Amino acid sequence: MKTGIFYISHHGTTEKVVKQISEKTSQETELINIKKTKVSDINSYDLIVLGSSIHAGSNQRKMKSFIKKNKDMLLNKKLALILCCMDDTEKREQQFKDAYPEELRQHSSSNLLAGGEFLFEKMNFIEKSIIKKISGSDQNQSNIDEEAINKFINSLDNISD
Repeated sequence: MKTGIFYISHHGTTEKVVKQISEKTSQETELINIKKTKVSDINSYDLIVLGSSIHAGSNQRKMKSFIKKNKDMLLNKKLALILCCMDDTEKREQQFKDAYPEELRQHSSSNLLAGGEFLFEKMNFIEKSIIKKISGSDQNQSNIDEEAINKFINSLDNISD
């Protein structure tokens, strides 16, 4: 089964997570960074994985546009959803709901809340100031959930044609 992992990554965490998934899954995968690559056709994939992150409190604009443009096709494909976010409270469930439309969440075979990272060396001054105020720290932080990623990879490997 041919799998297209369509993702967007602002500071690199989502890219790190989807690369790990691509390397460890038994699926034949192709990684497509929608921030850098113009996507013309998603129809050639049997399974579509969407990967995004919460940035400035919301899903990234290019992912929202990609979903809107391809929604009908996504609803006719096998689908899995990934969201990277630092929040590890109940709020992250709401962020996931806000990031992906209900129709896609209902249709999705597997979902991953992968955790996230604050990578200060990749942030601009304003981002650093906001994150420092929110987190109370100016140090890099990571709460990537390796166990959840491994469960997600197993679920992808169990999706059949």
